[in-house]
Amino acid sequence: MPPENVCGIDVDDETRCTHYGTERDIVAIRFGCCGDFYACYKCHRELTDHEEQPWPATEREASAVLCGVCGATLTAAEYVSADSCPGCDSTFNPGCESHYDTYFEWIG
Repeated sequence: MPPENVCGIDVDDETRCTHYGTERDIVAIRFGCCGDFYACYKCHRELTDHEEQPWPATEREASAVLCGVCGATLTAAEYVSADSCPGCDSTFNPGCESHYDTYFEWIG
């Protein structure tokens, strides 16, 4: 059962979705447009009626990333500088870096 505050398509209990389902796909990202956590940007695009807006640069120290393994929340700044969750040491997918400009306003 997915965390109740994470939106997405076929989200599992560690926030993996139909689009990204590897062992390391364990984060949900809060979007600046709606403030909701989504398993990925593709889920956001398919499930909302608005264009995604990245998490604002002015909020980079606010909670914007959720670890699907332990439920820890990270600031966007913490997430982009980490290889793993500081709460449980689960490794994040390094491939997510290629989407940082979609998720975070100050990157790109």
